[in-house]
Amino acid sequence: MGSTSDESHAKKITDKLNEFGIAWEQHVASAHKQPLKVLEILDANKDKTDIVIITIAGRSNALSGFVAANCEFPTLACPPFADKTDMLVNIHSTLQMPSNTPVLTVLDPGNCALAVKRIFGV
Repeated sequence: MGSTSDESHAKKITDKLNEFGIAWEQHVASAHKQPLKVLEILDANKDKTDIVIITIAGRSNALSGFVAANCEFPTLACPPFADKTDMLVNIHSTLQMPSNTPVLTVLDPGNCALAVKRIFGV
């Protein structure tokens, strides 16, 4: 998550992951404000297998692209939004990634968890 304010959105995903029996870890680090912390998290997990990263960040959503550009794991962005206007801003910032930053965007938290389940073949 880019911020602790995204916790309620993350819980919608983690509750489903729990239902599916998929282990998860949660971290808070902003790509804008704490890029070194994001890199530390990625580095600590680089030798692991069977990882899918879910990024939860709104507004300019640098987190999703930053993560995808700095690791080899699939990156799913599930941006939070307060209303339809906020949703449009978050969708556009999430979809407009530069080359070599493959971010898959899933708006519904339940579908995001289901995508992880299917990636793992659970």
